Amino acid sequence: MRFALALFVAGAAMAQKIDVAKLGPQVGAAIPEFSLQDQFGKTQTRESILGPKGAMLVFVRSADW
Repeated sequence: MRFALALFVAGAAMAQKIDVAKLGPQVGAAIPEFSLQDQFGKTQTRESILGPKGAMLVFVRSADW
């Protein structure tokens, strides 16, 4: 038990605070212009995905990275 606690304390001391503002667009920020292919090979742009009420983009990153 002491060994596990020592590893936890050592790991916590080495953890660095991450400035999420530097990681990319933030919640609610306008997205930049883009042009990407979807899963069907059709080119999508910011304008092509916007509907009358706007759009919601959700990015999912696998846990295996």
